[in-house]
Amino acid sequence: MKVFITGGSGYLGKTTISTLIRHGHTVEALARNDRAAETVASLGAAPVRGGLADLGVLNTAAARAEAVIHLAQARTGDEDLAAATAMQDGIGTGTYVHTGGTWVYGDTDGVADETAPWNPPAVVAWRKPVEEAVLRRAQRGGRPVVVQPGLLYGGENRLIDIFYSAPGKKAGAVPCIGDGANRWALVHVDDVAELYVAALRAKPGSVYVGVGGVNPTAKECSLAVARAAGINGKVASITLEQAREQMGPVADAFALDQRFTPARAEAELGWVPAHTDPLAVLAGGA
Repeated sequence: MKVFITGGSGYLGKTTISTLIRHGHTVEALARNDRAAETVASLGAAPVRGGLADLGVLNTAAARAEAVIHLAQARTGDEDLAAATAMQDGIGTGTYVHTGGTWVYGDTDGVADETAPWNPPAVVAWRKPVEEAVLRRAQRGGRPVVVQPGLLYGGENRLIDIFYSAPGKKAGAVPCIGDGANRWALVHVDDVAELYVAALRAKPGSVYVGVGGVNPTAKECSLAVARAAGINGKVASITLEQAREQMGPVADAFALDQRFTPARAEAELGWVPAHTDPLAVLAGGA
């Protein structure tokens, strides 16, 4: 299958391109500059020069493809919806896979799934109208699918490194919001890349949370990150207000108490997460 992907030079995108190619797909990838073009080309994808604001480029590239995977992080909901619309117009009746995230559900009451009510923190509140518009295409013959990854880990550990590992090394103690009893819905980057590939065959209008099914506490994660950083056992509790000052709006997302099951993706797509010990990976720094 010929797949057009946005965000291909990023943390998740690089792994997804490699996974697509390993499964026998051919890939074109949006590249906003020379560095991004070199990155996706080195992975075996053909670069398509442009950014999310280049709607004509997105539409034309989607029209050449049999499926689209949209991974790039938009700056606003309006930008994301405009890009999604251009690509859905281009792909027509081909599969369009859109990226959301589990944070939109807010705190969960026990173990939740895709039927949980939305209660997003401000940092991701813009996602709801975008995802609703994307999914409405199923009523007009489109093939939209939404994948909602949990907090990614493995490899570069992008968010965890920026907000936990790096400041922890600098301060000599990894931050932990409150007592850290809240749980994180984690997913390994390799596993969620496999989910995106599996989602290419999903039914129109499907929504899947991409989680590993293991939901450690935030404090357990901070302790594991501290071990990887060489500051074993050194974790500093900070208030939510302090976290907002240090991390910005994403602090409210890190403070969520979330537990999710990957049961729907397992049952409908046969997707089974291979990485089930996130603390060991976080502690190993890999």
